[in-house]
Amino acid sequence: MTQSILSRRAQDVVDAGSENPMWDVMKDPWDPSTNPNGYVNVGVAENTLMHSELLKFINKKLELPAKYLTYNDGGSGSFRLKAAIAAFLNHNLKPATPLESSHVMATNGVSSAVEHVVWTFADPGEGILLGRPYYGMFIPDISLRSRSPVVPVSFGEHDPVGLDGVDKYEEALLEFHRTTGKKVKALIIAHPHNPLGRCYSREVLIKLMRLCQKYQVHFISDEIYALSVFENTVDESPPPVKFESALSIDLTGIIDPRLVHVLWGMSKDFGANGIRLGVIISQANRDVHAALTGPALYSYASGITDHLTSLMLEDFEFTTRYIQQNQKLLSESYAYTANYLKDHGIEYATGCNAAFFVWMNLGKKYRELHPEDEGEDVGERVMQRLLQKKVFLASGFLFGSEKDGWFRIVFTQGHDHLRVALERINAALEE
Repeated sequence: MTQSILSRRAQDVVDAGSENPMWDVMKDPWDPSTNPNGYVNVGVAENTLMHSELLKFINKKLELPAKYLTYNDGGSGSFRLKAAIAAFLNHNLKPATPLESSHVMATNGVSSAVEHVVWTFADPGEGILLGRPYYGMFIPDISLRSRSPVVPVSFGEHDPVGLDGVDKYEEALLEFHRTTGKKVKALIIAHPHNPLGRCYSREVLIKLMRLCQKYQVHFISDEIYALSVFENTVDESPPPVKFESALSIDLTGIIDPRLVHVLWGMSKDFGANGIRLGVIISQANRDVHAALTGPALYSYASGITDHLTSLMLEDFEFTTRYIQQNQKLLSESYAYTANYLKDHGIEYATGCNAAFFVWMNLGKKYRELHPEDEGEDVGERVMQRLLQKKVFLASGFLFGSEKDGWFRIVFTQGHDHLRVALERINAALEE
């Protein structure tokens, strides 16, 4: 056996290989005219519904001053960008304590922001609480380089975003400490939830914060979908919960403000994953910003991104119109998807009013159609059928699903794209 010339951590990644076919799928995208036999991708959380409107703004407004060809104001974002972010989020998220530029750090995406805060709060071996199902890429974002393990929280029959679910976080925290002797140092939530497409109520947020205060654990709210909320026009139960940012809560008597941190970015609310701009908000903990002054060099947003984001966020007339139109299209696309699933007898998680996706139980439908197939791992068998039909979904296995056979479908690609995807999904189940 040849001795590895890589670091142990790098070799571990090589040995583990990749269980996610996403990158192969993205190299062969479906196009109705130029590549009709390509993959219809409804697995990656991208929103193309407003691309034409966004491009109109960008191509009209973007002229790059020379200073954006320099290091400008440093790795955590220009002074102008931080001021623009603070003003924009004050206007839209209504924080209890208004944001100031000094509360904000910019990164080249929210993945970098997640990794930064984990590095800041936890030493290798110390745990990060994460409820199931979870956004699949949270696992490498949290653990790959920090070596801080994810402590998954299982809910059984309890609602993952409900009040009862908070007790499950405490159980997981205590069990991790009992079995490893290590502390849990942070609890991270996706709010709105990915992949459930629902929001945590103010009461649940407060209960989670009180839990974090009890054990001196950092509370991190990833609010990358904060403005991608919409009216659910489908007749569903439970009724959707209105989104309220963790920033909007007065923390007095609830939690030490130094333990509360919010993440945001341009990728989702502005349908611009390629802009690569994330935000770390820590209002009461100057040490976080001081600690990240050096590592910010590795998550430096480009000068073009810095300038473009500032232009967009400073224009309240444009952003207000954009957000309202985007929310209308999200509502229509969700209804289109949910009604298709209903019409075809496919179970899905109801009560959605945020983000880009529906969490659906394809395994159950497959078993109904193929009662003769009594094998286990139905999710893997369905996944192989989907790939054979050249349609890509996010597998529940990679999202920590507690039950086999669940998948996440992204509905923000336009009705023509979505129609082909749904037809291929149905064909994969039926054949």
